[in-house]
Amino acid sequence: MHILIADDSVVDRALLKGLLTRAGHEVIVAENGLEAWSILQTENAPQLAILDWQMPGLDGLEVCRRLRQIEGRPYVFVVLLTSNDDRQQLLEGLRAGADDYMIKPADAALLRGRLEVAQRILALQSNLMAAHEKLRFRAEHDALTGLSSRAAVLEALEREINRARRGRTPLGVIIGDVDLFKRINDAHGHAAGDAALCEVARRLVANVRSYDTVGRLGGEEFLILLPGCEVSSLQAQAERLRKCICDAPFDLLGLQLPLTISLGGATLDPLGSESPSNLTARADAALYDAKHSGRNQVAVRI
Repeated sequence: MHILIADDSVVDRALLKGLLTRAGHEVIVAENGLEAWSILQTENAPQLAILDWQMPGLDGLEVCRRLRQIEGRPYVFVVLLTSNDDRQQLLEGLRAGADDYMIKPADAALLRGRLEVAQRILALQSNLMAAHEKLRFRAEHDALTGLSSRAAVLEALEREINRARRGRTPLGVIIGDVDLFKRINDAHGHAAGDAALCEVARRLVANVRSYDTVGRLGGEEFLILLPGCEVSSLQAQAERLRKCICDAPFDLLGLQLPLTISLGGATLDPLGSESPSNLTARADAALYDAKHSGRNQVAVRI
């Protein structure tokens, strides 16, 4: 385990470092609270911090308080070292966010026991964070295609609209719908339909910029967000997406099948006050135009 020792006493630092190093731990040492706080803010900060209560600059209690105010970082297990076993002081340390405490001088057997507890807690915390991240990913991504989910892409649309208005830059929005998709499911089964949607998603992502967003609205319908895309270039971008679908047949479970997509586009006036729903409604209306013009078409509503 990666452990930080922060103590202004040379003797106490050496004692602790020796005990922990012999136990197989990787140890980093700080001589005061300010140095400890700097180390704990680094990207690969130690998982466990043993902090002397009384230190120059920042004491262990204040370092602990600051640690607990940080959100979104891996948990650091904190053990406070003190030469005072006063009950009220120890309670103060626990309320400040310390996980455990030890009375100086450190007892080797007791220290090992404290570390075993810390390792169990940190393992539980790591598992909890991994489970939370998995749930977050599932909520933000479409289970079939891996694209942004409907909720996530609509949230992204609101963010891009706000960014466009702050920077007074245009925003292009395209809604694409795979043509006659039901025929694939009816003729070749839902497995072929799922494979088709995954390949459509792959081609769309491959033909937009890294900072564009492609999401699945549902069924065979996709939403593409194009920051900085003006009316003059929106049609060309939509045509590129149309061609990436229709130019090469789809290999669906061994079957070579042609597939096309219709796309409708609209652009945001960054100086206006159009809502996200109105913007997507205009793109959807353009999609309706493309469908009724014979499908495998692009239409744009200004």
